[in-house]
Amino acid sequence: MSATSCQAGFSLIEVIVAILILGVALVGLTEGVTAALSSSKASERQTTAAQLAAGQIETLRASGSYDDGQTDGDFGDEFLQYRWTQTISTTDIPGLHDVEVEVEDSQTGNTIYDLKTSLFELPQGSNAVNQTSTGRQR
Repeated sequence: MSATSCQAGFSLIEVIVAILILGVALVGLTEGVTAALSSSKASERQTTAAQLAAGQIETLRASGSYDDGQTDGDFGDEFLQYRWTQTISTTDIPGLHDVEVEVEDSQTGNTIYDLKTSLFELPQGSNAVNQTSTGRQR
């Protein structure tokens, strides 16, 4: 063999540095995936809570009776991790009520979503449902 021949391959130092770079990149990738999954789960919980709060308001609206005060409950066996608290109060305008529905985690009691709106109660004896028409009468 001659003294000027080239040696092919990688040295041990080059292999160790490559493995170290790969390890750091893999840890970063794992942390990124974990953060994305956690954010996705939190977003899912908040979206579910928002829909449940809107459903509670629609249930109240369908009942047509708005008694001032605070009530609470749960959403049944399908949504055991959520509880609601509903507060109804009168306003300065007769028949108009402020409604707040707060959805919270049933285990920790932390508020997940808070929905506020106003509902108008028809006067007693009124049978006006919705007298607007969008089409032609035939």
